[in-house]
Amino acid sequence: MHVLVRRHPSCTEPIPSKEELIFQCGFRRFRAAGLFSQHTSGDKHKMERFLRDDAPTVVSLYAPITFPTAGVLLFKQRDNGMQDLVATGSLLSCNPRRVVLKRIVLSGHPFKINRRSAVVRYMFFNRDDIMWFKPVELRTKWGRRGHIKDALGTHGHMKCVFDSQLRSQDTVLMNLYKRAYPRWTYDPYVPPALPWVKQEEPENLHEIDME
Repeated sequence: MHVLVRRHPSCTEPIPSKEELIFQCGFRRFRAAGLFSQHTSGDKHKMERFLRDDAPTVVSLYAPITFPTAGVLLFKQRDNGMQDLVATGSLLSCNPRRVVLKRIVLSGHPFKINRRSAVVRYMFFNRDDIMWFKPVELRTKWGRRGHIKDALGTHGHMKCVFDSQLRSQDTVLMNLYKRAYPRWTYDPYVPPALPWVKQEEPENLHEIDME
């Protein structure tokens, strides 16, 4: 299932992805570890490591199928048994084919720069890795695009060709993507939340000290 939620203003602590939360989805109440991702119109969605404050987030999890537009509440249970409201939203869909991608960025440093080519190091450290990732496109922080042309030596140096000349302070980047799945942590047995009790402060602290 995929749930579209937005962080509640009362929640200020960071909520990492795949953390166990309590879901109130329609008439069902259960515990599960959801996977956060962006809410976009494409067919592939980038994974989020934390619950965002400024945008709605999609939470993917394994749970019994529920009809869409059902209301959803997310709670986080404390060590003392109390439950804090984390996010509110509604059920988006029940689609097992929704692709959530985890992005990893590899970085390298231009060692020798020519007109359109450059020798890049510190991205890989052996020749086999360079030849394996050769079809992947390269980009830089200043907007240049290129590709790997050949490996130089056996210590990770490689010759790359770009659309224009690089600068010495630029950084070469390579984006790698891997499909991510939520964890199977569905638990229908949720302990009831403890009521919030206000602790009364003593009127006269001096009298308590004397006793």
